[in-house]
Amino acid sequence: MDVVRLRRLNRWQAEGMREDLADLYVESSETRAGAEFRGREDFLQRLADGVQLPGFDMLVAEARALTGCVFGYPVPRDGSWWEGFDGPLPHNLEQLTASGHVFAILETLVHPHEHARGLARRLQERLLDDHQASLGATLADPSDRTARAAFENWGWQEVGRIHRPSTPGPAVLRVLVLPLGERSAAHPDGLAHNDRTQRPE
Repeated sequence: MDVVRLRRLNRWQAEGMREDLADLYVESSETRAGAEFRGREDFLQRLADGVQLPGFDMLVAEARALTGCVFGYPVPRDGSWWEGFDGPLPHNLEQLTASGHVFAILETLVHPHEHARGLARRLQERLLDDHQASLGATLADPSDRTARAAFENWGWQEVGRIHRPSTPGPAVLRVLVLPLGERSAAHPDGLAHNDRTQRPE
């Protein structure tokens, strides 16, 4: 079995690997026949937008070849990431955001190799841990049942929906979170403020 190594890429390295990353996207996606080119171009645009975000970070997994990647950025403390949330934002999410404890996962890709089992979760948890996050957050297309099932299998929970009519893609997206805080009787969901991961001001 090939040994899978994780490696961090900065924005310039990520841009330099954009074609390899796009190939990984096509290989790891359940794209209908004939839609591969469009899906690849959409991914390249998301990557180009992502690397411009403050705090962008990426991890790649490599065996003999590129096997997986995850990238994202710290959610701004001003709460702008949650704009369009359907209904009032839960207080604990508001608190964690204001304290700089939330990291947004923009994309998770894993090649469907046998040795890649568990790799998506490993990549996500490592990236979140590197940023000392108490909460991971991501947006998912409501019609993509495969992605939703995968995220739920990795421990993510749906907390609501966000309306983003001005962005490409679906106007309404599912909001999924991965709590990393300590679980207690008061916070069985793990969404408590975690002093251990407090970012310096």
